Amino acid sequence: MPLDDQHAWELLRALDDPDHMEFPRGYDHTAARARFDRLATRLDQRFQCTCTVDREVQDASHHGTIVIPDAATASGEHLTVTISNFGNLATLALGNPRSHDEEEEEEREPCQNTDRHRVDEELEALGYLPISEHLLGTRYDGVSDLVSYFPAEHSPTWRTRFFDYL
Repeated sequence: MPLDDQHAWELLRALDDPDHMEFPRGYDHTAARARFDRLATRLDQRFQCTCTVDREVQDASHHGTIVIPDAATASGEHLTVTISNFGNLATLALGNPRSHDEEEEEEREPCQNTDRHRVDEELEALGYLPISEHLLGTRYDGVSDLVSYFPAEHSPTWRTRFFDYL
């Protein structure tokens, strides 16, 4: 189950280090990859499918993504799990990240409850902390100079900070 909003905001702000944009101090890529690979295997088994896994991420604040195909989900739409390089954070999107706003997600909630529950169980079994997608769409106002790299009309979000390419 995703963290409640208050705890999620506290965690996001605590992890926001202005000196480490792609990964935190002490980041162990080998350990992160091994856990990520275990997650991909567990999701394949849980959804009885072969997920598409992106392990070739560079210049980013996230480690990788796992896409569960639409044919394997109760909602009939693919799911995208993104794993951050920071704080064991994970996020789940119905479809592609940022493809549905919070209201659309809530409308689809009855269909995706089963899917979300299965994904959340696998994330939590491996020590990941699910963060709600709607929080990540908020304009970034943290301590780094991330905002200075984007034009004002395309301000970065908290998703950019922890789950995207930089």
